[in-house]
Amino acid sequence: MEDVQKAQRILVVTSVEPEREAVLRGIGDDDRFTVRIGGVGPIAAAASTARILAVEESFDLVVCAGISGGFVGQAEVGSLVVASEIVCADLGAETAEGFSSLDELGFGSASVPVDQRMVDRVTDAFMKAGLPARKGPVLTLSTVTGTAETALELSRRMPGAAAEAMEGYGVAVAAQDAGVPVLEIRAVSNAIGPRDKSAWRIKDALAALEAASSVLREVLR
Repeated sequence: MEDVQKAQRILVVTSVEPEREAVLRGIGDDDRFTVRIGGVGPIAAAASTARILAVEESFDLVVCAGISGGFVGQAEVGSLVVASEIVCADLGAETAEGFSSLDELGFGSASVPVDQRMVDRVTDAFMKAGLPARKGPVLTLSTVTGTAETALELSRRMPGAAAEAMEGYGVAVAAQDAGVPVLEIRAVSNAIGPRDKSAWRIKDALAALEAASSVLREVLR
């Protein structure tokens, strides 16, 4: 796998325009980066990423970047999460015994591995820059969590999961299919559980995403 420090062409995929703008502010005029909107949800993200990788110039690294929810006790609001594993948490089957993942069903894998050297290097760089950051599994769901019960169940099924969003697995599968390393970076805007929009700190999360993008630019030099 290509070493992150040798990446000369980097594709960054966000879901919406405010995330894209935050990334662009962070990377400045660094022309090694191509920043595109992939859409909301894993299907749109996978289709967009696959198209870009198929028809445009070759890339050395794909980064899924954006804001997310953070699991209480794992990733606090305003912090950064670097995915140590990218997992589609709702890809599987409901059974009488509970949820069975695609892996447990024997139909493939619901996770995409990430180069741990890359994860460690980026996480350490964020922390050295004074940004609160940790590594951990980031979950992709088509329907994000809205109750304490669902948050507890996800935490039980996937111990150590740090954040959840809607696009990472789609971007990662497209990158994996193209043979390109992938990284997912999330800035936490809200705690996972009951959807209390009054407590969301989207502006703070976008500021953290901007700061992370600036550091990432230096890591990849």
